[in-house]
Amino acid sequence: MKEQIRKSILALGADVCGFADVERFIDTPQGFHPSDHYSDCKSVVVIGFALPKGLFAVKPDLIYGYFNNLTTPAVDKIAMMAARMIEDVYDGVAVPLPCDAPYEYWNSEKMEGRGLISMKNAAVHAGIGTLGKNTLLLNAKYGNRLTVGAILTNLALESDDYAESLCIDGCNLCVSSCPVQALKEEAVIQKLCRNNTYSSTERGFDTVLCNQCRTVCPMRFGKCK
Repeated sequence: MKEQIRKSILALGADVCGFADVERFIDTPQGFHPSDHYSDCKSVVVIGFALPKGLFAVKPDLIYGYFNNLTTPAVDKIAMMAARMIEDVYDGVAVPLPCDAPYEYWNSEKMEGRGLISMKNAAVHAGIGTLGKNTLLLNAKYGNRLTVGAILTNLALESDDYAESLCIDGCNLCVSSCPVQALKEEAVIQKLCRNNTYSSTERGFDTVLCNQCRTVCPMRFGKCK
């Protein structure tokens, strides 16, 4: 059943799909555990959708910023369709989660937000990738280009194997290249990052001014560049 679900989700447009038993989330902080949102959750289905490599070859402000924002609704649509498929075909209950906003946790002083669950950690538990020093998810095929979503279900699905780390020993490019030094001990100081990254044009269009931590990473395109 798990492999049939994976195949169906990839057919919906996802580039990757992984599975994690809810027991893998044992160290998750209270309030951000899958069971905090769906008490009967037994498994988490994690999906990922990759940006085109070409978006790393242009200035990030308009083109990259626009299409990077579009990945959020794309992933959410796949998650919703996948949840319907799980319920219609396999008679389970499936709860799609927004891959980014809306969320409740916000520290205004630190400008720090947290999603309903950590999508990156869910992806790690589902064997999709590992976290780099830039805190971005690294996948063997798609590098750090994945936007991640998740579906909570009461179906008992076996976890996929954990992935091997892709971070190169001794590499610190993402940390040293950050113009505001927002990367500290494998965490992001969100206030520094947000103030340096997001802006708008005179007409009010949203822009992204910095994606250095993504573009300088030697593993940005995965193992096969």
